[in-house]
Amino acid sequence: MAEVEPGSVRPGGRTARVRAAVLQAAGDALAERGFDHLDLADVARRADVGKTTVYRRWGTVPGLVADLLTDMAEQSLPRARTGSLLGDLKAHARLVQRTLTDPRQGALFRALIAAATCDARTAEALHRFYGTRIAEWAPCVQEAVDKGELPEGTDPHEVVKAVSAPLYYRLLATGDPLDEAVADRAAEAALAAARAGAYVRGPARGLAAGGGE
Repeated sequence: MAEVEPGSVRPGGRTARVRAAVLQAAGDALAERGFDHLDLADVARRADVGKTTVYRRWGTVPGLVADLLTDMAEQSLPRARTGSLLGDLKAHARLVQRTLTDPRQGALFRALIAAATCDARTAEALHRFYGTRIAEWAPCVQEAVDKGELPEGTDPHEVVKAVSAPLYYRLLATGDPLDEAVADRAAEAALAAARAGAYVRGPARGLAAGGGE
């Protein structure tokens, strides 16, 4: 994750309250108007914070968006522990589905993804955000590998990515319905592919698929 925002003094202090208010306002503005119309002065007004404070601490719109993504990763829920790999993957898929279909969060993610296509700093922050979330859920896959439920050499991160990828595709490309049944199918498909050896790393892939001697 990114470094702690400069100037942070103590949890719950004035600096933390100002940061929380500004990031909430930035998220609201992004969801409503998109990245192209995000303005630091408008964010300061929404947060009831002095413009000087916002410009001094974040400097630029990409800097503010990067901090927003850092905060979103920090505030995200920890992974579920259902007792089974399929249960965990479905929990992950349903969390993504609920987020993307939420009126505010869905709009916010669309704005962030659109911004990342044309702004390198936003893209880097978005990559860190997803890297953090994938790392949070990857252990459930590694535990299944360790138990012999998935082929040796399976890449846990790739399995987790395979769960959420179809959901983002529906959000951004097709506009098809995105409900719990779709989320569950995404988890089931990722697990079936993992069991078949689709996410085994490197040379071990041929052995997992039955291609070795």
